[in-house]
Amino acid sequence: MTKYLVTGSYTAQGLQGVLKEGGASRVKVVEQLLSGIGARLEVMYFAFGDYDFVSIAEGSSNVDVATVMLTLNATGMLNISATTLLTAEEIDQAVQKAVSYRPPGA
Repeated sequence: MTKYLVTGSYTAQGLQGVLKEGGASRVKVVEQLLSGIGARLEVMYFAFGDYDFVSIAEGSSNVDVATVMLTLNATGMLNISATTLLTAEEIDQAVQKAVSYRPPGA
């Protein structure tokens, strides 16, 4: 399964929901959402700064993760994005492969 770094920020309306329900409630909602598509929440942290939360999730496919991202962003309550994470072993496999590429202007 692929791991994803998920970051997001709540809108003012979304933050009102967090203030009302609390953080633990939101984590449970995310866990249930992900389990419904065969994915898993590894960890979720609330933060201040550029993001209101960061998490690591494990998903079975990019399509499933895209479904979740589209659904959550469409609520208008938060802005969320996911970054695919690669292991050191996957990078080692990548550097063993060669591709032909010509940079612009070269």
